[in-house]
Amino acid sequence: MRTKLLWAAGTSPRTDVRWIENPCDAAGAAALSRDLGIGLPAARVLWSRGYRDPAEARRFLQPSLADLHDPYLLTDMRLAVARLRRAIEQKELILLYGDYDVDGASAVVILKKGLALAGANADFHVPHRLRDGYGMKSEVVEAAAARGVKLIVSVDTGIRANDVVRHAKNFGIDVIVTDHHLPEDELPPAAAVLNPNRRDCPYPEKNLCGAGVALKLMDALVAALGWEKSRRDRLVSSLLKVVAIATVADVVPLTGENRAIVKLGLDGLRDVKNAGLRAILDVSGFAHGQSPSAGQVAFRVAPRINAAGRMASASDVIEMFLTEDPARARELASQLHDLNQDRRDTQDEIARAIFEQCIAQPVTDRDAALVFAGEGWHRGVVGIVASRVADKFHRPAFVLGIENGVAQGSGRAIRQFHLLESLERMRDLFTRFGGHRQAAGVTLDAARVEEFRERFRAHAASVLSPEDFEPVLEIDAEIFFHEIDDRCVDEIFRLAPFGFGNREPVFVARRIDVESAQISKDRHIFAWLKAEGRRFRFKAWDFAERAAEFSGRIDVAFHFKEDPNSASRGYSPWQPVVCDVRAAAADSESAAAS
Repeated sequence: MRTKLLWAAGTSPRTDVRWIENPCDAAGAAALSRDLGIGLPAARVLWSRGYRDPAEARRFLQPSLADLHDPYLLTDMRLAVARLRRAIEQKELILLYGDYDVDGASAVVILKKGLALAGANADFHVPHRLRDGYGMKSEVVEAAAARGVKLIVSVDTGIRANDVVRHAKNFGIDVIVTDHHLPEDELPPAAAVLNPNRRDCPYPEKNLCGAGVALKLMDALVAALGWEKSRRDRLVSSLLKVVAIATVADVVPLTGENRAIVKLGLDGLRDVKNAGLRAILDVSGFAHGQSPSAGQVAFRVAPRINAAGRMASASDVIEMFLTEDPARARELASQLHDLNQDRRDTQDEIARAIFEQCIAQPVTDRDAALVFAGEGWHRGVVGIVASRVADKFHRPAFVLGIENGVAQGSGRAIRQFHLLESLERMRDLFTRFGGHRQAAGVTLDAARVEEFRERFRAHAASVLSPEDFEPVLEIDAEIFFHEIDDRCVDEIFRLAPFGFGNREPVFVARRIDVESAQISKDRHIFAWLKAEGRRFRFKAWDFAERAAEFSGRIDVAFHFKEDPNSASRGYSPWQPVVCDVRAAAADSESAAAS
């Protein structure tokens, strides 16, 4: 059986989605509603997601700086702080060795600004994605030694750079590794290795991004320098704005400490004094006093920041955040905006080529994983295209660009698949590889791409079941039309920030009458749905080809979206948006199911 291929701007949603409804105890949700003083719909979501203790649920809804973990829980933190203090006292030149994505560039900015406040002398190096590739390089270490550098701090990189760290020691340079990617069995022989994913690290939040680890290092350092708590809190609150953007951009789960980081950081974006951050928010369409949601960061802010590392040099991003000249910050932000459009055009071209291949040779159920490669495909955008492919076919995917006989690119996984573990099983194929569960990068000889394709597909087939390839819609709770009002929706929005690990709540409303449904712009449907004496206008994006399903009585799965345009016209500032519909079961079938 062949997987249906749908790829174009106006394609309809898939009709083979399996609904999975999370269980919810009515009495438990009602008790949580009373204890928290919130309505039943939000309480049902909290209960179904495991927040059943009122105190735990309250912390989820209202995180504070007190919910951030002690940085000294990171193994080697005391060693790292001691080495940094010695560098400050002896006025050593420190080199921050970063990465070119949002997370890596943000981590460099955090340490550069924080170390300056601590009295350190720090410079930075960020590799060029196309010229230098990912990871630490020995030639950079040698150049640093020639400049008199005595300490290198890696940020968002270095956990697998054992040989480079040894090379640095030969030049009398100590290295502090700060990273969050999964380590190998042998850690780098560094002065300190800060990584929550070390096997011997008790740090509770294993999903910190690289900027999060950098924040922890700065917090620990200023505490050791004797800063009073109020001053430390001001520094952390200021840095959280950048850490929040990096956390969202790196697609780590927005649960636990990460949720607190993102919620507090996004709230802080209402008041931005940093010229570069203000400029990038401006070109992304956010006015003073306006805080973007996590989704808006993911789709509007982060891509512009990432565009420099993908299409040019991430050093421009760092300069933008470090400059105190608003005019220069605006100039750099404008350049990032233009680069982002170039990035979109380039990735669209590659995606189009891939999906044309899939039309000529369709993906089948035998293809448990996918590898696409093309001569000259821009390595700066292949990861984004891999994400598109994985989403479209609901299976792990790699997209590689080939240049001068070398294939290099990125992969993305589905929830049930561990990408880095799969690569470990075929490490003989690669000259370089690394990453984590959801995303990874590889470099290999172009002549071995077909071998990689076959081995990757075989491994995926051995660990994934046919059910894993089926798209699913996870439904959090049932909702009734009489429960829906402005207060109800506002309480649901309080469950934000939404993203990986804390997705937007999806509700199901059953046996809803379709009053009317109209197709808009040949793509979308606007439907008036009615039940219990209440009626609401639902949007169904790209559902035009499924218009016939909007008739009679239906079950509808949907989520709520903020709608500023509606608010500006005096209506409710939200809109129900359809995820999927199906014909309502007959009364007898509904009774039997319950």
